[in-house]
Amino acid sequence: MATHLLLLYLVSAIGLSLTPGPNSLLVLTHGALHGQRKTLFTVAGGAVGFLVLIALSMLGIGALLKASAQALTVLKLLGGAYLVWLGIQLWRAAPIDLSAASAGGDTRAAALFRQGLFTALSNPKALLFYGAFLPQFIDPQRDLLWQFVWMATLFVAVEVVVEVLLAALAYRIRPVLQGLGRRFNRACGGMFMAMGLALPMTR
Repeated sequence: MATHLLLLYLVSAIGLSLTPGPNSLLVLTHGALHGQRKTLFTVAGGAVGFLVLIALSMLGIGALLKASAQALTVLKLLGGAYLVWLGIQLWRAAPIDLSAASAGGDTRAAALFRQGLFTALSNPKALLFYGAFLPQFIDPQRDLLWQFVWMATLFVAVEVVVEVLLAALAYRIRPVLQGLGRRFNRACGGMFMAMGLALPMTR
């Protein structure tokens, strides 16, 4: 890839990572509730989810979903239902307590990883986006597999760095968030539920 295209791809990946979405919201919440170290498992789960979506896009699944309204509808309903369920869990979570090791909920590494993974996989719009975004930077004269591999690696690396910084920031402002009490949990939970309800209605 030419240098100018590489820089454009990098800037685009950073811009997308900074855009508010389900995974960034989840990382913000877990960073405040559980700390940066535990939230690394959430970030790792999301990274794996993004890799799966990118791989599926590379295999042409994005084009298949665009051609099949029924398949896309099913994915939207399942993804929306999961986001609503996750929002309910956040809504019901105990308020942040600086004196406690955790602020309620399942803080096992596997559980945090699973939430990050499923949140990334629950948004079919990301799959369609990758299917439209990645081909713009492909050079058909070069090895396609190698290009896909490094493009996916770079994109996920940028996403991980942004989310780790977000988790660290959330943990540092825990006193502010603690002062909000359950309002913080309910605000985050409400946003998840809103996204889950809106997702099946998007076109």
